[in-house]
Amino acid sequence: MEQAPEGEQRPAEIAPRKGGAAGPGANPARSPSEAPGRLSGGRIRLLSEFVANQIAAGEVVERPASIVKELLENSLDARARSIRIDIEQAGIHSIRVRDDGAGILPGDLRLAVARHATSKIASAEDLAGVATLGFRGEALASAASVARLTITSRHAQADSAWRLDVEGSRERAFRPAAHPPGTTVEVRDLFYNTPARRKFLKTERTELLHIQEAVRSVALVHPHTGFELAAGSRSLTGLPGGSTMQERVRALLGDDFVGESIAIDEASAPASGGMRLWGWVGLPTHSDARARRQHFYVNGRPIRDRLAGHAVRQAYRDVLFHGRHPAFALFFELAPGLVDVNVHPTKDEVRFRRSRDVHDFIFGKLARVLRDVRPDGAGPVSTPAPEASSQSPPSSQRPLPLANTASAPGNLAKLFDAADVREVADQHAAYALPEEPADGASVPPLGYAVAQLHGVYVLAQNAAGLVIVDMHAAHERITYERMKAQFLGGAIERQRLLVPVALDVPSAEADFVEARAEEFEALGLIVERTGPASLAVREVPALLGKADIRALAQDLIADMVDFGASEAIAERRERLLAGAACHASVRANRRLTIDEMNALLRTMETTENAGQCNHGRPTFVVQSMASLDRLFLRGQ
Repeated sequence: MEQAPEGEQRPAEIAPRKGGAAGPGANPARSPSEAPGRLSGGRIRLLSEFVANQIAAGEVVERPASIVKELLENSLDARARSIRIDIEQAGIHSIRVRDDGAGILPGDLRLAVARHATSKIASAEDLAGVATLGFRGEALASAASVARLTITSRHAQADSAWRLDVEGSRERAFRPAAHPPGTTVEVRDLFYNTPARRKFLKTERTELLHIQEAVRSVALVHPHTGFELAAGSRSLTGLPGGSTMQERVRALLGDDFVGESIAIDEASAPASGGMRLWGWVGLPTHSDARARRQHFYVNGRPIRDRLAGHAVRQAYRDVLFHGRHPAFALFFELAPGLVDVNVHPTKDEVRFRRSRDVHDFIFGKLARVLRDVRPDGAGPVSTPAPEASSQSPPSSQRPLPLANTASAPGNLAKLFDAADVREVADQHAAYALPEEPADGASVPPLGYAVAQLHGVYVLAQNAAGLVIVDMHAAHERITYERMKAQFLGGAIERQRLLVPVALDVPSAEADFVEARAEEFEALGLIVERTGPASLAVREVPALLGKADIRALAQDLIADMVDFGASEAIAERRERLLAGAACHASVRANRRLTIDEMNALLRTMETTENAGQCNHGRPTFVVQSMASLDRLFLRGQ
């Protein structure tokens, strides 16, 4: 037996597991003690190329819609201006995508279906700044391994086209063909060689809906490119190229979305990463029962991101009716080096380098835009922040004074007491049952009050027509915003617990809380580490003294770990204040004078989030003269 060199120890011999397969050349009759110094292998083996391709294809090709998405991204990377998609049997029988892009050179056609072959990147450093939709070099190879694939392409500088036929990753033919400049990719008999995979597909109708959604998702962010989707002889989608972004959004999301949404375009300073958020966010009153109209893009790539989704939900939390989901089409841009797109083979997930900055930017900009919506629908009204300006606003925009609320939310005085009504009546005496306004006189957005209906609704007349205001909902929002400014604007008062609340957490979370103790204290929570995997909550915000402290702390820690920030405490405090505001607001069947009605209207016009109450219900609606005329068939 060969001796180990002096000063060197031979590696310990590892006996095979009981029942393990013997390696090539091993003597099965030899006992472990008689085994040679280096045992033969046999348990670990290289997978065949077919099996490896099947595994890779399972990550990329989940259903026909996955292939459609990947082929569309390749066409867009080739600068196509017109793309046509033809499918049969919801893409199971065939998918054909034809574009007028740059095309593929004949010498590159075979490489196009090889795994990890791409023209988008050349080195690992390029992954830090990917600017194209595709870059992994897996889509065509994955499709070729589970279907019959044909690529016909003509490069813009080539005299003729070439066609490549591949079946189950094996080349069948490579020959010249007739084709205009551009590329056509046809995928036939999907999962023909893996019948078990085909059984997991849904009905043709369901798969067709997934394909339509994939086309809409890609087409939404590329208005200059025309898209046409056809199933057999039936045209499903027709989007002309050369459109503006608003035209494309209107075509895909509908006129009602554009009419009931707010345009947003916000950017950060270059020193903060040069982030930009633009697009359209639906009004809180224009929400959905399901999250079906939510489109979020990062540098033109449609993604599903937990961090961005959390930021959007937090921005809507104070204005959205419970159980409803906002509608939005948002486009987020930042330097390619600040986002990692190489997270998942489907490329619909990303990882941000400065995730907390991204979360705070998206949340802050959306919250401000929603907060600044005013009843006139024209955007924010310039009003000074509480205790931020030494000058009072004009009397026509001055909010009603709020009675002393220093005791507790449950003891709030009613907003419209006698002194308030007299003051506002003096300010707005001209608004009581006015005659026709003089030529050139401006009419307030919510107009002039004319009557009260059944003690529930205030009827007013503005320049457009009839305004109907839900008296309780409007007053509830006004009261709530005043309470938030007072109770949430200053330092958080804490209450010490008589018996600390113990928490058992993973040691990593305990380390996190210990390192971020100051941030938790700023949120009003004093948490101390009591062991390797245990914490103790000793102080909580005074307003939440009766809340479920254990659940509150757990939610707060989870948010801080996942998103770098948390609104859990603010959300619960706002929930308590919203309940107090509801009880402190005027009730149905309370008769208001014209002066009180006008005071309510004027205050609504200068109150944040005045378009909906604390529960997300609308506070007012406007019936234009044209719609009223239609009701009574005037002019017909």
